[in-house]
Amino acid sequence: MSWASTEDIFLSTSLAAFLDKKLLVLLRDGRKLLGILRSFDQFANVVLEGACERVIVGDLYCDIPLGLYVIRGENVVLIGELDLEKEELPPNMTRASTEDIKKAQKAERDASDLKGTMRKRMEFLDFD
Repeated sequence: MSWASTEDIFLSTSLAAFLDKKLLVLLRDGRKLLGILRSFDQFANVVLEGACERVIVGDLYCDIPLGLYVIRGENVVLIGELDLEKEELPPNMTRASTEDIKKAQKAERDASDLKGTMRKRMEFLDFD
């Protein structure tokens, strides 16, 4: 039988303070999830109720509903409580539809790809 180490106990107690509160969870792949913490374990696996993924592209944002969501602890980078009385986003942000966000993401990727191909074409120049 294995016993929890002191680090596991401190992690569990710190997450216990967030139960039934709205959280922002930043994942290793860069996604941002929002939802109410309903459960967790010693590995920081968490269950969010009413979860949604917040996608931000430039000044546009969209919340994509996910429902009940289980997140494996090894993918969690950061967990933070959201203050329900404060505005979550800066005033210059505009809510967009899922389709508009996907178009903006594609345009951003295409611009990034173009920048990369232009850089490759210019490699023969020595800027050092």
